[in-house]
Amino acid sequence: MEVFRRLPPLDRRADCALTIGNFDGVHRGHQAVLAQLRERSRARGLATCVLTFEPHPREYFARLGAPGLAAPARIQTTRDKLIALAEHGVDRVCIAPFDARLAGLDAERFFEQVIVGGLRARELLVGDDFRFGRQRAGDFAMLQRLSQRHAITCARIDSFSLDGTRVSSSAVRAALEAGEFDRAAHLLGRPFRLSGHVLHGRKLGRTIGFPTLNLRIPFTRPALAGIFVVQVLGLADRPLPGVASLGTRPAVESNGRLLLEVHLFDFAQEVYGKLISVEFLHKLRDEAHYDSLDLLTAQIERDATAARAYFAGMRPPANLPLRD
Repeated sequence: MEVFRRLPPLDRRADCALTIGNFDGVHRGHQAVLAQLRERSRARGLATCVLTFEPHPREYFARLGAPGLAAPARIQTTRDKLIALAEHGVDRVCIAPFDARLAGLDAERFFEQVIVGGLRARELLVGDDFRFGRQRAGDFAMLQRLSQRHAITCARIDSFSLDGTRVSSSAVRAALEAGEFDRAAHLLGRPFRLSGHVLHGRKLGRTIGFPTLNLRIPFTRPALAGIFVVQVLGLADRPLPGVASLGTRPAVESNGRLLLEVHLFDFAQEVYGKLISVEFLHKLRDEAHYDSLDLLTAQIERDATAARAYFAGMRPPANLPLRD
């Protein structure tokens, strides 16, 4: 799969079947769009192309202080999004920087400059809630009119529902925030995972008997946070069990940066630089501050015991209560 961090350069542009969206989670609704896009592309011998944005447009406008607008929590990293798009047969992905220039394009200029000129769309498939251009002024009727002008085939796909409920990124976020990982997996069509390269950290965990694998999370608001039972893929021929913290580590840090820390049971290898995938199985509790390293260590011991009990088949209650 080809990935462009902006529109492709002139010598790399090619006719394509295009869909547009943020695709956060690449959930089963997104997958239905991609499946139909593949069918349309094959019928005409076109490459499949996804146009997405970084940051999320709502995140961009929230940073500018737009009244009543909050940045959406992120379900996945860009790496995980690209992995999922590749798994569903996408040939090219363009990640357009969502900035003042792009935000200022009216609907017709967005269509002409991006969809026609930048991406050379010949087939265009969008969701039923798709809007485009400055202040989201462009609707599907306008998209059809502009497509006809350029002999582009334009179609809209209805929302995808499961059990009578519309599948959406918002629904996935709600499931993750509630620690409902079975529900999230049902909506995603796969278990919820975050991947990344193992980084060097402060190595505080080693000093208290709980060494961790550290993964940087490259955004400020994840769809979930807290302490979790997890398993790690990519280090052995089977998933490795462990317990993980995802958050800003209020017990030991004050910089507010997100970090995923995973303590694997009975594992002592040096794996810095390895690309791993962390699958979330169960939430134990929320993050908390501790007044001493001794209190923190005692709580980590309780978390590890609860996680081992989960793997032994004795599932602990959700949101394990904290103890002093």
